[in-house]
Amino acid sequence: MLDFIINDILREPAIFLGLIAFVGLLIQKKEFTDIISGTVKTIVGVVILDAGVGILVGSILPLAGAFGVVYEMPAEYSFAPEAMTYGMDTFLSTYGTQIGIVMLSAFLLNLVIARFTKWKNVFLTGHMLFWFPVVFLAVGINAGMSGNAVLIFAGIGTTLYMVVSMALIQPLVKKVTGSDSFTLGHPTVGLSLIAAYVGKLAGDTSKSTEDLKFPKQFEFLREITITSTLVILIAYVTIVIILTIQGHSAAEVLGAGNNVFMNVFMQSITFGAGLTIMLQGVRMMLAEIVPAFKGISDKVIPNAIPGLDCPLIFPYAPNAVIIGFIVSMVTSTLTLIIIGTTGAFSFVILPLIITCFFEIGTGAVFANATGGLRGAIIGSAVAGIAMMIFMGLSLPFFSDTIADWMLIFGGNDFSILGVLGGFIARIFGG
Repeated sequence: MLDFIINDILREPAIFLGLIAFVGLLIQKKEFTDIISGTVKTIVGVVILDAGVGILVGSILPLAGAFGVVYEMPAEYSFAPEAMTYGMDTFLSTYGTQIGIVMLSAFLLNLVIARFTKWKNVFLTGHMLFWFPVVFLAVGINAGMSGNAVLIFAGIGTTLYMVVSMALIQPLVKKVTGSDSFTLGHPTVGLSLIAAYVGKLAGDTSKSTEDLKFPKQFEFLREITITSTLVILIAYVTIVIILTIQGHSAAEVLGAGNNVFMNVFMQSITFGAGLTIMLQGVRMMLAEIVPAFKGISDKVIPNAIPGLDCPLIFPYAPNAVIIGFIVSMVTSTLTLIIIGTTGAFSFVILPLIITCFFEIGTGAVFANATGGLRGAIIGSAVAGIAMMIFMGLSLPFFSDTIADWMLIFGGNDFSILGVLGGFIARIFGG
């Protein structure tokens, strides 16, 4: 039963949120047809959202790998999976039970805290509810903790992170959306706070990213699908040119087959399609889960606020998302070059394209709310630099566990927690 709850409900976002919608509508004593409709639409919306995210990630992973080839650092790649004790795949298979125990206990503690304290946010981002226990267990085990000690450490760490992070980001979500209908349960919080507060200090709210004016012949650029496609196409073409100048086979590096330009064109189109699909899933899920969750808020946990995935904030300022992605890619790449040439870290750090898009794209939406267009640009630039520093500082705390995974998905709250949790774990694990 425990295995079923953990792996087939909590770890499956569509089923998990569909169940939340079902319970919420049931508590509100809605008509049978409304309950079925709301539950199914919630599940379908989450499936569409996840499909869009999967398409986005798949279309930019080859670009991330290409950047790794272009900016090869003069240092040993010491976190290759074969050089580690575990690596993510082995870690998940070895510690699957512990991950499930921490995941379930942290969620239940979150519900208790929401019911009996002023901290009313409930973490509902199912896949992130899985990954945070992984991060805490990884740093604990890396530091030498084991048995009940590492379970307690990871359980407390995951619970505290969920409660505190959702509360920290909630005022910014309210500023953007105009309501307390939801907050974010996602590892974007640290970078988003940096972007938002830097944007506030350096920005100007008189001009928003969404007020950008395009000449009549370029008005098509206001369409987020077209703009995102062109941005990724330019990035791919640029990397192909650089690879060719350096003497690399662009087709081989990108896995493009014989026609590299057709491949990069289709990857760019796929990215635009993935973003469009994701935003459709966001709108569909948001339209169902928020009203359904009201039943739980009214009857079970008064004034409860759901913590949801970061793409739900994208439709409020889609131009800001693209600006944050572009600017952070530039500043993080420059930071990467400086780190590599100065030997600041004795290991290779790869470009964090996924983090640039999701976490700093989210941060740019908040920076736009606090500092307008200028705030979004400057806030994203600083967040891009901070992201690479967080990554470099955190990798030693995952050196024998999941460093291979962190190299692709880190630089965000995972890395911040790796440093903070890692120091604490070393004290108790020693």
